[in-house]
Amino acid sequence: MKNRKKRIEVIVDIINNQCVGSQEELAALLDSAGYKVTQATLSRDLKMLKTTKVPTDKGTYMYILPDTNTIKDKLLATGQTDLTNNHQSGFVSLKFSNNIAVIKTRNGYAPGIAYDIDISNVEEIIGTIPGTDTILAVLAEGVSHERAREVLSRFLPLNNKIPTY
Repeated sequence: MKNRKKRIEVIVDIINNQCVGSQEELAALLDSAGYKVTQATLSRDLKMLKTTKVPTDKGTYMYILPDTNTIKDKLLATGQTDLTNNHQSGFVSLKFSNNIAVIKTRNGYAPGIAYDIDISNVEEIIGTIPGTDTILAVLAEGVSHERAREVLSRFLPLNNKIPTY
């Protein structure tokens, strides 16, 4: 049993720190860490961990674990981190209409990004309404589009090439 517990810890570490898209890839990484497993054993371990596969911006998939956002949520809520280095952002574009920011994302990414914005409690954004690929973010009274862009750059990989209106 000790071997299983340690193997599970290694699996969690690999999934949390690498973009792993298949059981074969995970098995190879485990093997290089000294854990030889069968596909059936690995499948049971992944099921027990309640892993999920999510799409990446590169058109592939990767495993994630439930509750892996706990630390990120705490850092966002206290303003100690931004997500611009996240390769999984799914961000497409940002446009403004009066006090509303319209954020376009790849299909399925809007709820996660909206959650990150809401959990951060930034005073410039009153709240968000996510769809599947679009987020409506309501700006607080008097917040300029430039200031909103600065705030949203904590969550979105904004640069000069991305149009804002």
